Amino acid sequence: MDILNILVVDDELGMRHGAERALRGFVIDLPDIDGDVGVAIRTASSGRELEEKLAAGPADILLLDHKLPDTTGLEILDQLSKRSLDLLTIMITAYASLETAVTATRRGAYDFLAKPFTPEELRGAVRKAARHLILQRQARRLAEEKRQVRFQFISVLAHEMKAPIAALEGYLHMIEERSLGDELAAYDRMISRCLLRTDGMRKLISDLLDLTAIESGQRQRTLTCVDVLEVARQAADNFRAEAEQRGIGIEVHVPAGLTLQADRTEMDMIFNNFVSNAVKYNRDKGRVLVSAVAEGDMIRVTVEDTGIGMTPDECKKLFSDFSRIKNEKTRHVLGSGLGLSTVKKLATLYGGEVSVRSQPDVGTAFTITLARNRA
Repeated sequence: MDILNILVVDDELGMRHGAERALRGFVIDLPDIDGDVGVAIRTASSGRELEEKLAAGPADILLLDHKLPDTTGLEILDQLSKRSLDLLTIMITAYASLETAVTATRRGAYDFLAKPFTPEELRGAVRKAARHLILQRQARRLAEEKRQVRFQFISVLAHEMKAPIAALEGYLHMIEERSLGDELAAYDRMISRCLLRTDGMRKLISDLLDLTAIESGQRQRTLTCVDVLEVARQAADNFRAEAEQRGIGIEVHVPAGLTLQADRTEMDMIFNNFVSNAVKYNRDKGRVLVSAVAEGDMIRVTVEDTGIGMTPDECKKLFSDFSRIKNEKTRHVLGSGLGLSTVKKLATLYGGEVSVRSQPDVGTAFTITLARNRA
């Protein structure tokens, strides 16, 4: 349980003891913040003692008397406003007036409590301040995490773009300098490599747009009755020419009439990612099997290949953004590293999950479950 440090500053001994008694053992129930918060109480009788207590340890909530022997609460508020202290102040005064409350608020006080007050009123003010303080801290923490995630995302994206841009630049300089002579045919391979790198960058941009649209919830979705067999056959046809060049067979085993409520484009993303990987990472004259079955309210889709396979450690990394398996067997395979992370987010969107099982030099099988009526 988290603990908030409360510092009570009042020149009346009875007031300090009364506040301690009212707050001793006080547990603040904050269900919307997912947890309880306890309190630890310290006291001070003057502005000087307040400074000593703050120097000895931080405070989260300050219960500050308006009248002190050596200063006033308003003067302390002025001083605190010049320091980077993460605390909230509740002003306490026997001279309750609208003017004093407004002045205290303008100088940084969060709340105002007029003497005399009951223990329940004190606990209510502390509960309110604690909730505000914790929400404020969570918001700052989330904002910082967002900045870090954005920085890491942009850093990885920049790294992924550097390699194809450098390759394009190198080939273009060679063509510009006529490094292979004046015969145009000599540059055909360079041009093909440039086009291949361009396609890779276009795929990266397309996958990035898909991913961000799904994550942000801004993508326009149209839920209809989707025929799973039709989607599977379309995905197989999309990559059949590439597969046939390497002697790879693609089979589709999906029962007719198997349907689900879904966005057709999202289903295409899932099947295309799976089939594309099954072809790219397969061995020549290998095999790809696309299958789907109904399991109660869910549909289980599996795409298996007879390819290069992966180790258990490699499988664990697959579904993160920009994650690609890089080894001697995969160095010639281009990809954005975003396809499977997009599939994972879609699985969640459809109330399911995605998994992989693989064995090096034997093959890989990706499985995704989808709710039939997630709408």
